[in-house]
Amino acid sequence: MIQAEQLSLLRGSKQLLNNAQFTIFPGQRVGLVGANGTGKSSLFALIRGELKEDQGSLHIPKSWRIASVAQETPALDTAARDYVITGDSEYVAVHAALKEAEANNNGEAIARLHGQLDAIGGYQIEARASGLLAGLGFTPEQFMAPVRSFSGGWRMRLNLSQALIARADLLLLDEPTNHLDLDTIIWLEQWLLRFEGTVIVISHDRDFLDGVISHTIHIEQGTTHCYQGNYSSFQRQRTERRAQAQQKFAKEQERRAHLQSFVDRFRAKASKAKQAQSRLKALEKLTATEPLDENHRYDLSFPPPEKLPNPLIQLEQVQAGYGSAVILEAIQFNLVPGSRIGLLGRNGAGKSTLTKLLAGELPPLQGSREASAGLAIGYFAQHQLDTLRIQDTAMEHLQRLDPKATEQSLRDFLGRFGFQGDRAFEPVGPFSGGEKARLVLALLVYQRPNLLLLDEPTNHLDLDMREALVAALQEFSGAMVVVSHDRHFLRATVDDYYLVANQNVEPFKGDLDDYSAWLTAQTQETTAATKATTEPKDAKKAQRQAAAAQRLQLKPLNDRLKKVEAAMQKLTQELATLNARLADPDLYQQESPTALSALFQQQGQLEKELEAVEAEWLELETELELLRDT
Repeated sequence: MIQAEQLSLLRGSKQLLNNAQFTIFPGQRVGLVGANGTGKSSLFALIRGELKEDQGSLHIPKSWRIASVAQETPALDTAARDYVITGDSEYVAVHAALKEAEANNNGEAIARLHGQLDAIGGYQIEARASGLLAGLGFTPEQFMAPVRSFSGGWRMRLNLSQALIARADLLLLDEPTNHLDLDTIIWLEQWLLRFEGTVIVISHDRDFLDGVISHTIHIEQGTTHCYQGNYSSFQRQRTERRAQAQQKFAKEQERRAHLQSFVDRFRAKASKAKQAQSRLKALEKLTATEPLDENHRYDLSFPPPEKLPNPLIQLEQVQAGYGSAVILEAIQFNLVPGSRIGLLGRNGAGKSTLTKLLAGELPPLQGSREASAGLAIGYFAQHQLDTLRIQDTAMEHLQRLDPKATEQSLRDFLGRFGFQGDRAFEPVGPFSGGEKARLVLALLVYQRPNLLLLDEPTNHLDLDMREALVAALQEFSGAMVVVSHDRHFLRATVDDYYLVANQNVEPFKGDLDDYSAWLTAQTQETTAATKATTEPKDAKKAQRQAAAAQRLQLKPLNDRLKKVEAAMQKLTQELATLNARLADPDLYQQESPTALSALFQQQGQLEKELEAVEAEWLELETELELLRDT
């Protein structure tokens, strides 16, 4: 098990953990939660041995294999599936040793190493890697594509596959859903539920946490609080704990005020001096309970749109794509005020293409896009963070939208998004991904849109910010089209779903649970097809490898057997010739007694040698039979 005792951790001058304590038992799936900057990723680095605790101890079993997702992926020519396979370090080591044994023609080592490969599932590793890649959204054609040909998000999926194939005792996942879409998140949930090792996951996706974790560790004010249950259970328990703590703090403050009042009133009176001193000592001894550290409350509310034309936008028999590549066909789409639509579909099916088409960034290949006068689009795309001017401040970004606004009004507005004080006047370049996302949302809200197009708006937002965005969108009076892998966010903000699949955009009759079932059925079909193409090949390859290993192992014995058989044949012929000569009556008339004695001695020697060779032959045959049967 993993056990932290009085654990303290500093990064620079900042105290991340102070006297933290927790225990994680084998097989538990633990969610590590807390506000950004509280030390979650640093704790992962500590577990991996990349950092050293400043005080206390963190015990991890030495025999445990720890796997985590690499953050960098070199631009390799290695095929995607081969890159994933390297995540199983034990397989890589055994496979390398096998290659060396084969080069040295070491039959005994070859047989032993093939046994190890079989024990660790080495013969099925290509099928395992293919299954992971398929589950994470790769097509069979991409399995053999070089790593360098994939974009950053897809390379992170390759790194995730590497971690999942490792057969680890402890799996560390830091924001594993950030580069995934909804179907791959659902697949990952199901995979983790089957995983037999211990999992610690950091995530801002509450539905993912609810579906995966069995325990929660919350980092708050430099210490850890442990809860049994998923994220929703943690929230309920934490609310109760905070209510109790707040009640205790209020009672303590009331008691403190009462004692202080008595001391202030009667300290100067001789008749009450003794009692005042007693109260003062009681006041000094009173335990100082800290007030609750309330998280910052964001206000992302949208002002009412200036206009609400009806309809806002219409697509009539639109064909969409890029150049000659057609992504979507015959799109019929009508958006009116109050439309709240979530787009569902596999990665690459065309959800972002449809969003760009609605935003006017992508012209139709065929058909018409009709936008009403007064349409004001607020578009949050996945690349929007890159459009910020990194040398400019948040204030300067906002002033470009409204040069006539007073600085104080703009400061007040930015404060609602967490940019208080001097933070509003700092260059945005060093901002975190979450801060940049907040600024993009602030700019979007300020423009008073009546149509929101949100393509993965929650990717860089923590749980508090996501909840604030949900609250704002629930009050938004315009229309919305949302692409998101966060199921809680979708459930809380949209009313209707459209499925983007097979070049079509059609209403989806069902909810996210129905979509999950649809994805599972699709994945099972894909997995079955993948196994059909990979397993027979892998099985035949394994059979050939095993047969080759057996041949190499039997070769020395077969060579020896051939030599023994040749010697036995030679001795048999020599003995037969000698026996025939000794059977001739004339021999005894022609040869002297000394010569006859030598011939009889030769006969005895040949019989003795033949007996020994026959015994060796029998032993070799027995050994070969046993090996052939294994």
